[in-house]
Amino acid sequence: MTRASLDKQPHEVASMFDHVAERYDLTNDLLSLGQDRVWRKEVARAVGARPAQKILDLAAGTATSSLPFARTGAYVVPCDFSLGMLRVGKKRHPWMPFTAGDATRLPFRDDTFDAVTISFGLRNVQDTDAALRELHRVTKPGGRVVICEFSHPTWAPFRTVYTEYLMRALPPVARAASSNPEAYVYLAESIRAWPDQPALAGRLRSAGWSEVAWRNLTGGIVALHRGFKAD
Repeated sequence: MTRASLDKQPHEVASMFDHVAERYDLTNDLLSLGQDRVWRKEVARAVGARPAQKILDLAAGTATSSLPFARTGAYVVPCDFSLGMLRVGKKRHPWMPFTAGDATRLPFRDDTFDAVTISFGLRNVQDTDAALRELHRVTKPGGRVVICEFSHPTWAPFRTVYTEYLMRALPPVARAASSNPEAYVYLAESIRAWPDQPALAGRLRSAGWSEVAWRNLTGGIVALHRGFKAD
């Protein structure tokens, strides 16, 4: 079985996702107890895509996260560096413009997209700050970024219960549902090691984003961060 380590070597992370691609969406639905659907709706609302806008959905995987943007009439580009995920996505949605790309070296020109978004993928990038700068580079002046990522529950007793779930309950569920359960041990570890909401907001500001704010979902299990590129 393939899993990555917390130093997040790109080839290890890509290979890990290649191995879980076929059942990735189903496993996420089970592990989140269906909350991933609620989170996707909140991302779509925060991005606010409109007809003819260009949207970059980074770490899009099989493009489940991209579909709400396409339904608005926007032109959405699902981008990921796992070729296995892209292949599965292309089989399911052959009309979408899937693009292979590294978050730290995006294959797009400056000032291309009206909005950029990444859901549950930023913590898997080896150089978070480089990815935030790249997202800023490819966004049009006045455009926005929306980041949906696992975060830190705000209520201490719940945070303890949640951490226990991640390390004890998540791996057995993954063994039953996933083709590569070891990958979900890494995912649990990466969630625990991820910075909290104010720390990520600070990194967004350092990458050039302005008007940075965040909103907690499900008690802070997930946080939506938003920022704008100055005109």
